[in-house]
Amino acid sequence: MATHHYLRLTFILLFVVTSLFCIYFIIKKRKNRKAPKLLSKEKYNSSIDGMKEVSISNDNFFNIWPYVSELKAAKILSKEIKESELIHKVFRNSTEDLEHILLTTEKENHFVEVVVDKNKKKVLGYLFLNL
Repeated sequence: MATHHYLRLTFILLFVVTSLFCIYFIIKKRKNRKAPKLLSKEKYNSSIDGMKEVSISNDNFFNIWPYVSELKAAKILSKEIKESELIHKVFRNSTEDLEHILLTTEKENHFVEVVVDKNKKKVLGYLFLNL
């Protein structure tokens, strides 16, 4: 065989190996994607002291919409619920550093509660509630 055939086979083999590495890392990255965090009962119970209801019309509560998108992508919340009807109630503790935001689900009296730390400006996690 001529050297140009060996050179061509080498480039094809290099292309195949590089493609396999790329596919491997893409799959690995998808598996390591962060999913929304489910709160433990202990952590939830430690965060409910002195909660008061806050008016929903008051837009002074935490921006949870990026987190809601993650919940919908993880199929925790239904994509069928309109965003205008999603927030059921908002509760805030006496020091105003924690918020509990109740999100409606498709089932009646079933909610997803998102717990937010306003000081750290991050979501602590979510919990399922059956009232």
